[in-house]
Amino acid sequence: MSAELLGEFALIFVALALGGLLKGAIGAGAPVVAVPVMALFFDVQLAVVVMVIPNLVSNLWQGWQHRAQMLPRRFTLGLALSGAIGAGTGSVILAVVPSDVLLLVVAVMVLFFILFRLARPDWGLSYPAALKLVWPAGFLAGNLQGATGVSAPVSISFLSAMRLDRLAFLATISVFFALMSVVQIPVLWAYGLMDWQRTAYGIAAIVPLLAFMPVGNYIARFLPPKLFDRIIMVLLTLVALRMIWKALA
Repeated sequence: MSAELLGEFALIFVALALGGLLKGAIGAGAPVVAVPVMALFFDVQLAVVVMVIPNLVSNLWQGWQHRAQMLPRRFTLGLALSGAIGAGTGSVILAVVPSDVLLLVVAVMVLFFILFRLARPDWGLSYPAALKLVWPAGFLAGNLQGATGVSAPVSISFLSAMRLDRLAFLATISVFFALMSVVQIPVLWAYGLMDWQRTAYGIAAIVPLLAFMPVGNYIARFLPPKLFDRIIMVLLTLVALRMIWKALA
């Protein structure tokens, strides 16, 4: 194996490890770090496919680990099931609407939400109000997952608006992401995007991701709630800017 190839794999390992740190700390964000780095050396399609299995395993683990802090079943299952349904219909949108247009629309929505939160820092979404919105919010997030491969701007924004504590946020969104991955895997196989070789890559990617998640979880125990909220806002900003760059590139 050449030194150049070893260097590439080292960078990918570091990206997955950083994704694990972020995932352990806030419950989301691993693909935001890992996918762009892998896409530098491979194509974006491969990077996205490789992350599906690590996403499934890490979210199942995280959701089970913090299941006691999960929001009520009616809310959590509503978010996850509506997201799964939306992922299927999002594929139809993908075939009709140009992906660049979708990316720009979603990015603008996210940036608007962030600006609103900065202008109204005390605003929040109560649980009764969120319960009424959980199915449309989950369905929209699922649609975005199917149409653009990105559901975090809606799902994270929605749960962030509820001002949940870190563990409740982490446990609830893990169920959502896990069920999305369950839907995603057979679709990728059906379209020939996923095969045994890419599955093996995905299984290998589990190791650094899971190894560093407990580290992120430990560090996050010392984060004040306001700092946790700011990290979420920074993550959403980075996602939105990356979507704009991708749409205009």
